[in-house]
Amino acid sequence: MVTVALFHSVYGRRTVELRAAQRLRVLGHEVHVPDLYAGRTASSLDAGFELKDEIGWDTIVGRAHASLDELPDDTALIGFSMGAGVIHDLLPDRSATAGVLLLHGLADFPTWARPGLPIQLHIAAPDIFAPPERIATWQATAIRREASAQVFTYPGVGHFYTDESLPDYNREAATLTWQRAIDFLGTLESGHVNGEGKNLP
Repeated sequence: MVTVALFHSVYGRRTVELRAAQRLRVLGHEVHVPDLYAGRTASSLDAGFELKDEIGWDTIVGRAHASLDELPDDTALIGFSMGAGVIHDLLPDRSATAGVLLLHGLADFPTWARPGLPIQLHIAAPDIFAPPERIATWQATAIRREASAQVFTYPGVGHFYTDESLPDYNREAATLTWQRAIDFLGTLESGHVNGEGKNLP
């Protein structure tokens, strides 16, 4: 069993994150889904960015920090889209993090991440928020930092392809993403992360 904190996207905490948490709880993991918007959600991407700016990044990250206060130091971190940026700002104070799972988003690779930190990234190819050159830079930095990083890309799908409520949704890519993500969390339990990132077959 892994203790997990799952951080929502710019839309706010919605059904997609809550269902993901339940999917992992069924497997025995302890999953927490902090509400960084304090109950507010957005109905569109543009509205989500407006809401994020209204609340303020410092407040959002401060709420994320507070949500981890009572959780183990090795809590694994999962970020949906904007949640990747949240995790980036949490890691300096979370050196014992068991692993990081990023879905639909990435921030600059955290140069303060410890060597060997297991990280798995799942992202559309191309993704409007992560062009190929940015992913390549992220991977190169991960190698220099000696992180145990895997990158899985999914050609031809929309940015938030695991969310059934959005036009981006792609059943095949979503299913494969969750298979890989569940395997990744299993490796955190055993202490072994293996394999290379790949494209969707």
